[in-house]
Amino acid sequence: MKGCEIVVDALLREKVEVVFGYPGGSVMDIFDALYEAPIRFILTRHEQAAAHAADGYARASGRAGVCIATSGPGATNLVTGIATAAMDSIPLVALTGQVSTPMIGNDAFQEADIVGITRPITKHNYLVNRVEDLPRILKEAFVIATTGRPGPVLIDLPKDILRAETSVPYPSTVKLRGYKPTYEGHPQQIKRAASEISKAKRPVMYVGGGAIISGADKEVAALAVKGGIPVTTTLMGLGAFPETHALSLGMLGMHGTVYANYAIAEADLIIAIGARFDDRVTGRLSTFAPQARIIHVDIDPTSVHKNVKVDVPIVGDVKQVLRELVKLVKQCDDAAWIAKIEEWKRKHPLSYSRKGGGLKPQFVIEKLRELTGGDAIIATDVGQHQMWAGQYCKVVKPRTFLTSGGLGTMGYGFPAGLGAQAAFPKRLVVVISGDGSFQMNIQELSTAVNCDLPVKVLILNNHYLGMVRQWQQLFYRKRYSATCLARNMMCPAICNGTAGKCPPYIPDFVKVAEAYGAAGMRVKTEGEVVPALRDAFKTRKPVVVDFEVAHEENVFPMVPAGASVTEMIEGVELV
Repeated sequence: MKGCEIVVDALLREKVEVVFGYPGGSVMDIFDALYEAPIRFILTRHEQAAAHAADGYARASGRAGVCIATSGPGATNLVTGIATAAMDSIPLVALTGQVSTPMIGNDAFQEADIVGITRPITKHNYLVNRVEDLPRILKEAFVIATTGRPGPVLIDLPKDILRAETSVPYPSTVKLRGYKPTYEGHPQQIKRAASEISKAKRPVMYVGGGAIISGADKEVAALAVKGGIPVTTTLMGLGAFPETHALSLGMLGMHGTVYANYAIAEADLIIAIGARFDDRVTGRLSTFAPQARIIHVDIDPTSVHKNVKVDVPIVGDVKQVLRELVKLVKQCDDAAWIAKIEEWKRKHPLSYSRKGGGLKPQFVIEKLRELTGGDAIIATDVGQHQMWAGQYCKVVKPRTFLTSGGLGTMGYGFPAGLGAQAAFPKRLVVVISGDGSFQMNIQELSTAVNCDLPVKVLILNNHYLGMVRQWQQLFYRKRYSATCLARNMMCPAICNGTAGKCPPYIPDFVKVAEAYGAAGMRVKTEGEVVPALRDAFKTRKPVVVDFEVAHEENVFPMVPAGASVTEMIEGVELV
């Protein structure tokens, strides 16, 4: 069997149904082998989009995503997508072409040391030097990508290896020296955690993306309900606990709810589940949860004690650990604590003003939530719209909110939505994007149309790189430097966009959508929002809805960089 045939055979054995990518000289043999294989290949229009689409497929389905790129620029174009997957612990197998082994190191045409380039952003990577090693390497790649703390694995495939032949069979199992993820938590540590919970008067569960990765949403809910413990989630943890539940505090951190951040600040016990205490959550570390003892459950031992001191560390799979912990936990004596949180909720609700300044982006997301009832798969890009989506989507199910959390990758949302749609062809997939983010992978409209992926793209078009503009307004004296997308200039301190003095916005997203063969709509008023969404959802083909929203609307609450999570800006008057 040739190396290229071994690759395709491995994909079939690993039950890979969809592959994303872009062909080129060094991988033509793989594509020839794929020609008659029962695997759906989705040709993206850029390799970065292929990596993001494979990532979105993995997040929505829970299975490994696979992408293919040729050597040199094809491989390097995957880098941002691989880094995105690495930061968010997403199982990805990236197959890259390489020049023939005798040419490696000679600066051959389209040669790049992709193994060296991606070493810091992969869980593991390989350069295949012998075709006899290829079956084992492929098997190892899928095992490594999908077990323990998941992550991306890259296999670099020289052209001559793909053409070489071997009779070495594909292994059913592999042994990886030194790689033994811990799944079962230590029984004594679980007992200690149960004891801490029983003694707590002000407990809070802090749930991250690890709970979704492990499929622990039911166990999270069981612990919260049995113990009567309020739950806050990270951006990556949205969907691990239904945000419509009475015990939900919503998202915490930089753009989290006031009451979630207050609860963390006053808690006497934090139960961290599949989370890594990143800086967007903790704010100023020296003031984070000063009164709390901390239980930390995570499958990755390197994440424990990394950013904060932990009192009860439990290394293990979240689902398995929580299953045992729930058995031991008793109802907390927290009536006063719940009452205090309810008071914070009344005094500091998530809110925005619908008066003046045009269509509000929060209103659009609220109507999206009302119409879909939490059943749609939502993918977001990165920016203000991402935070508004995190605040107002009210996510109730795991694997229905896909976003770049750790790396914060603009251009992620649309191809990730295409990947989710490929995983679930009959489900409604909605992409929430901004006019800046959408243009980073706008060419994938061609992929959506040609591959019959009827994703609905909602552009919250404020004519700005909105999150950067917000910081410029609040911390840089409204010097809007290189953030206005409508005028292509340094805007003056008082924006003239709302006064109609700016030239027409470029591009016209409706016309662009139609040029690609998708449907395009434009919405400017509240009354147009619901009819437009209903029409978009009824349309079988891809749809782009350009919502002309208030130009200078801000995301609040907001914890400024370096501040404590209790030092929140809840709103500001625009002057």
